[in-house]
Amino acid sequence: MWSAITAACDAAATKGVSLLPGAEEEITNPGLEKWTLELQKKYNKDRAVVYITYQCYLRSINQRLAQHLETASKEGYVAGVKLVRGAYLSSEPSRLTFDTKEGTDKMYDALASTVLQQSWSDTVPAPTPTTPFPKVNIVLATHNAPSIQLAKSIRATQLSTSTPSSLPRLTYAQLQGMADEISQELVQDATMKKDEQAKVVKCMTWGTTSECLNFLLRRASENKEAALRTDDTRKAMGAELWRRCRGVFGLA
Repeated sequence: MWSAITAACDAAATKGVSLLPGAEEEITNPGLEKWTLELQKKYNKDRAVVYITYQCYLRSINQRLAQHLETASKEGYVAGVKLVRGAYLSSEPSRLTFDTKEGTDKMYDALASTVLQQSWSDTVPAPTPTTPFPKVNIVLATHNAPSIQLAKSIRATQLSTSTPSSLPRLTYAQLQGMADEISQELVQDATMKKDEQAKVVKCMTWGTTSECLNFLLRRASENKEAALRTDDTRKAMGAELWRRCRGVFGLA
């Protein structure tokens, strides 16, 4: 298995793409992360080839992120950090997760702010006063508009005082067919156009119709905000359709 995994990582490194193993239930995550940390040490020299997925519904995920950032700092590799809210809330022991969505949102935004600013924080404290913050590459996998607005605000402030090339690599990720209006807004955003280290991606399923449908139904079930955002999506699609119609008739 290790040989197969490293072969995939070799190919990814050669082609300049990244691999983002997903997190699972907490009962299996320590083993998955142990392997992924070894892969980061091997491959994440100049950029993150391999990322670790951090589920922010977990009460102690900030401590784990702090430990991993400390290891990256000591060993001199790029920490690949992918932040998600979490996918196994219904099957996790309740003592491990936040009781409310607000707790998860607060954790997500605190971790995102920490890695975007490349600075230790109250939520992710430095292990020692002299430990430097490591170089990071970041994936914010979220359909949550306030979290994205927070990240954009941080980047806008950074761009006003720093050169774009000095900022950490940042990817905003949403599922294909979900939160498309958020993805479109990001692509059209003036800050994004200046930010040469940031990009937007849509995650597409691959497989049989049954496999893809089951995956998307699960994602929709997990994404509790999807139903609340339906009206926003409809309005955004209507506005985009009207913009294109005006363009056809030379009114844009």
